[in-house]
Amino acid sequence: MGLETGRMAYWAASLTVMVSVMGMSASAQDQRWVQIEAQRELDVALERAAQIDQQLGNVSGFRLPSDWYAISVGPFDSEVDAFNVRRQLRAEGAIPADAFVSNGSDYVEQIFPTSGAMINPAPQILEETPQPAPQEEQLTILEPEPELVPEPEPEETLREAQAAERALDRDARAEIQVSLQWFGFYDLGIDAAFGPGTRRAMTAWQEDRGYEPTGVLTTRQRSELLEGYQSELAVLGMETWRDEEAGVSIELPLAMVSFDRRETPFVHFEERDDSGVQVLLISQSGTQATLFGLYEIMQTLEIVPLEGMRERQQNSFVLTGQSDELRSHSFAQYRNGEIKGFTLIWTPERDEQMARVLPMMESSFETFSGSLPASAGQPSTVQRTALLSGLSVRRPEFSRSGFYIDATGTVLTSASAVANCGRITIDEAYNARVVARDEDLGIAVLRPETPLVPMAFAQFQDREALLGSEVTISGFSFEDVMARPVLTFGRVEATQGLNGEADTLRLSAEIRQGDLGGPVFGTNGAVIGMLQGQPQDSARQLPSDVNFAVNAAVIQEFLSASNISSGTLRDDVIVGPEMLTRMAGDLTVLVSCWN
Repeated sequence: MGLETGRMAYWAASLTVMVSVMGMSASAQDQRWVQIEAQRELDVALERAAQIDQQLGNVSGFRLPSDWYAISVGPFDSEVDAFNVRRQLRAEGAIPADAFVSNGSDYVEQIFPTSGAMINPAPQILEETPQPAPQEEQLTILEPEPELVPEPEPEETLREAQAAERALDRDARAEIQVSLQWFGFYDLGIDAAFGPGTRRAMTAWQEDRGYEPTGVLTTRQRSELLEGYQSELAVLGMETWRDEEAGVSIELPLAMVSFDRRETPFVHFEERDDSGVQVLLISQSGTQATLFGLYEIMQTLEIVPLEGMRERQQNSFVLTGQSDELRSHSFAQYRNGEIKGFTLIWTPERDEQMARVLPMMESSFETFSGSLPASAGQPSTVQRTALLSGLSVRRPEFSRSGFYIDATGTVLTSASAVANCGRITIDEAYNARVVARDEDLGIAVLRPETPLVPMAFAQFQDREALLGSEVTISGFSFEDVMARPVLTFGRVEATQGLNGEADTLRLSAEIRQGDLGGPVFGTNGAVIGMLQGQPQDSARQLPSDVNFAVNAAVIQEFLSASNISSGTLRDDVIVGPEMLTRMAGDLTVLVSCWN
């Protein structure tokens, strides 16, 4: 009884306010609201309005002619503003999908906030009904009007939908295909022609949304599809980024990433608001060898997980990586003396969004003249320090040396270099496996999982090395710090070990751990052995310049017994010092152990 009395008094006061605002301005009639929901009971409507106002703000409540109560956000100055707000709130999941824009014509009186005035965008003539004087201990209870639920707007018939579709211009038809493609229903070309492929996509979209699968979208369905597409674009913030310094133009999700810095060969875009998304634009001048160097070294970066596709072609490459924590996709191409490309990095929870972003980046990627300043270093390689530019590098447990022994990329190395390794790589880019090993000799043979075509491979010497002759040792003395091997010079001190081992050469040369497994060249350019270093002996310490190598004859016997081919250098061939330096760099490889 008290609630009904308060409700009657409230309505009476509101009625007085209504009369006072009958002459509202025309600008007020142009206002729009985003209606979120309707409630039947006043106390429930007030409670819900207060809850939603705490979440969204700018919430208003109104009584409807049916005596239901509408809860809306607004008002907004124009219909465009209201639609934009609705689209954004729906994209964020803050309001239900059936929220709509209202012109307020059926808003009879404002009930929330309680201090608000009654708003009536469509003026009506209302007369105050005289109320009988209250009698002691007797109240007149007004019966509520019968509930009136607005009838939904009827959907178009198939014939009407077809007629509306025929009126669409080419751009509108193409936009529908783009939207269907965005949501994964259409995977053909955007040709603005509604053929069987587009009809199947429309049918699939209708089935997914619970509509009758006619294959022809009604006007309302087209609006829903396009608004959903635009809403997602707004969340991602897809915009064209044209970088004049890098010579690259591409669409980027700028709501998720923001420009950070330029450091050759990268333009860095860091994540925005903990989005878990990063972008690198690739830009530098160089040669095909620079592209290949970039391909190899990028695989050592933490942003390129180990599992994924590696594809290198003559003038381009694609790298993909995925782990439990990270995904990435890298593309680069060499053209007109410049390397251009991009890397997209994201966390697994963004898989669905990035599956849509990546094709947009790929299709929009364009290059023009200009590149970031060239990094220092040899023209045939990528300078590691310049390339990494603040990026985290994935480092092996240790690295040693090895060398190619045939034209398919088979590698000979030290057995200790590949002992107890979870993963073995050649030049940190190519996975390899052990196909032969001799622990007594201390040698192992590796075969790359993907056949390689080395620029050079070893030619062994088929005669005994000469005492006192000069030797050249090629190896990665500093392990993975340098991109090219180092040459160390020495001489043959003996053709057997300290205990008379016939399979060993004793060398006088200062070497480092990274050199172990590298080739030892004689004066004519033939490989006379593989560097072993010093034997493990805790009771004795040899001078640092006393080191050993497995001689070529024993190596070839082992290879032959393992059905692995190798070649020898002809007696009439002599490789000069300059050619030897180049050849050593081409056939010596970095062997890395990962755990």
